[in-house]
Amino acid sequence: MLIGLDPVLSPELLHALAAMGHGDRIVLVDANYPATRGRRLIALPGIGVVRALEAVLPCDTFVPVPAAIMQVVGDRETVPAVVAELNAVLLGRGWPVAVGTERHAFYEAAATAYAIVQTGERRLYGNILLFKGVIPPEGA
Repeated sequence: MLIGLDPVLSPELLHALAAMGHGDRIVLVDANYPATRGRRLIALPGIGVVRALEAVLPCDTFVPVPAAIMQVVGDRETVPAVVAELNAVLLGRGWPVAVGTERHAFYEAAATAYAIVQTGERRLYGNILLFKGVIPPEGA
């Protein structure tokens, strides 16, 4: 374990985060997500999606909407508890709440992401797509 780094960040996840650049996306998904649709799968089987989000933030500052969540099928206005918790983490770190995205559009975006991180989250709709890349210099 490296001192000062979140222990949730596995070697494979650290490598992915370090390799990502401007415009790259990473997707944190629940245990039910069809993660075989992505290019690179990283497993965090014992970790919930909210905890994984806390470990991988911050988001990209060069995009107006740095995060997206999957909308509930047939009821896009509903905000599941897990999504409310994800948004609370984003807001607590100074980021805007995640924008809702239709299920199949979310799948399409996730399929082109740099990596999909499949967590052990069992609550439905525990999925969030993040833009990672440009982080401002300290003090900016």
